[in-house]
Amino acid sequence: MTVVLTRRHLLTAALAAGAAVPWAGTGPASAASTRLTLPKPTGPDVAGTVALHLIDEARAGRELMISVWYPASRDVRHRSKAAWLADAPLRALLDANGFPADAATSPITVAHENAPASRRIGRQPVILYSHGAGGHRSETTIVAQELVSHGYIVVTVDHTDDAYTQFPDGRLSLPADDRPATPWGQVADMRFVLDRIEELAAGGNPDAERRPLPEGLATALDLRRVGMYGWSKGGTATALMMNTDRRVQAGLSLDGPMESDPPVTRIDRPFMLMTAQFTRAAEPAVARFWSLLHGWRRNVQADGARHGGYCDHQWLIPELATITGMSNKDLTDWIGTLDPATAVRIQQAYPLAFFEQHLRGRRQHLLAGPSPAFPEVRFLP
Repeated sequence: MTVVLTRRHLLTAALAAGAAVPWAGTGPASAASTRLTLPKPTGPDVAGTVALHLIDEARAGRELMISVWYPASRDVRHRSKAAWLADAPLRALLDANGFPADAATSPITVAHENAPASRRIGRQPVILYSHGAGGHRSETTIVAQELVSHGYIVVTVDHTDDAYTQFPDGRLSLPADDRPATPWGQVADMRFVLDRIEELAAGGNPDAERRPLPEGLATALDLRRVGMYGWSKGGTATALMMNTDRRVQAGLSLDGPMESDPPVTRIDRPFMLMTAQFTRAAEPAVARFWSLLHGWRRNVQADGARHGGYCDHQWLIPELATITGMSNKDLTDWIGTLDPATAVRIQQAYPLAFFEQHLRGRRQHLLAGPSPAFPEVRFLP
């Protein structure tokens, strides 16, 4: 039997743990023209992105929006850059979390929409992303951009009814408290998405409207090397995906609670935990999961990190705090004491090192133990 958890249930649990769930703020908002920003990735590759609308007829016509991020041709003239979140879902997200809906406009990512894929680097590993409760596929764009800038292809997924998303015809879909919101539901979405990415790699077009795909995208996908990561509930979904789909060869959880029914079982492939609030010491489910890892494993933790320390919240909430006049105390309550710029460096370095080692076979000293470059990051035995 699968436990049915509503978005409200999951957010309440996170708050009880002191976690920073999607934003809340106080104070006056500044002009609506204030645009949020994102840090730049460190790698050499130009990024492209394309949004796809998928329909799973086997599950009563379930609709999903995904984005495929990929290394792009350097000729991106006349290609606009994608927004972090479209206007309508961004306004809904801000409003639902205590901000004026027009408090700010969306950051602009580094990814050029529908740009031709790079032919220079050949086929590259594919990494899936599953978001947290009441989240959206853009919430770890800092991580996604970093991976793409180093040649990876990243597929991010909106889990409809538990996400802020918009379909091509303009329909807005928001998290729904009266709909099931389990990690197992996210696994069903991710397996369907991976099937569709295989279809794309074989030369098909899985987009429901059959919109043109970026030139060269199909031949850029190496589905012999597939990884997955997730934040919060998406971290749990990553573990469950590895339980049920051997196509995923390496998994990374960004502070996942590891609670599900049926629970996670033994994993024999590489898995890394980046914990903050949902630690092995505080959460029996996380401790149990650690004991089930029988392949390569690591547990790293950044001092001062709250639940959102490994996603875009850690960077964007301070910007929103400045716009809305949030007090320093309230800001610290939300993001902890981990410096946002340091958090960005951690988000860029550790996921990249994990997938470099386990999808490309490039040994990473960063994963061997504590690094003087990151004194905040502890390796938990």
